[in-house]
Amino acid sequence: MEKSLQWNKSITFYKNHFKATFLKNYIPFLVFLVVLLEFIIVLICVLGVYFLLNYQEKHIGFYGLVLTASTLIGLMLGQRIAQDYSGAMNITVYFILAVIGVYLMQ
Repeated sequence: MEKSLQWNKSITFYKNHFKATFLKNYIPFLVFLVVLLEFIIVLICVLGVYFLLNYQEKHIGFYGLVLTASTLIGLMLGQRIAQDYSGAMNITVYFILAVIGVYLMQ
């Protein structure tokens, strides 16, 4: 939400964050992609919780968690490219939780 509501501020922050990398010219597209993926992930995971609670169906939640883990890998890779190792480490915690969720949904 924050990235889309404060678009210009987010673009400025990420352009500064990635200024020494090859990604600096692609920041608006990449921020849009992250916002879009986050929106899709939220929809899929909310549907997954609904179907899990009402129908004991795990497939939608499983796919939501797989997409979450995949997106987090991309975010970790971006942090590593920017040489922000503490940022990558913080994302790793969420990635581990997503992988545990994928395992539990099998």
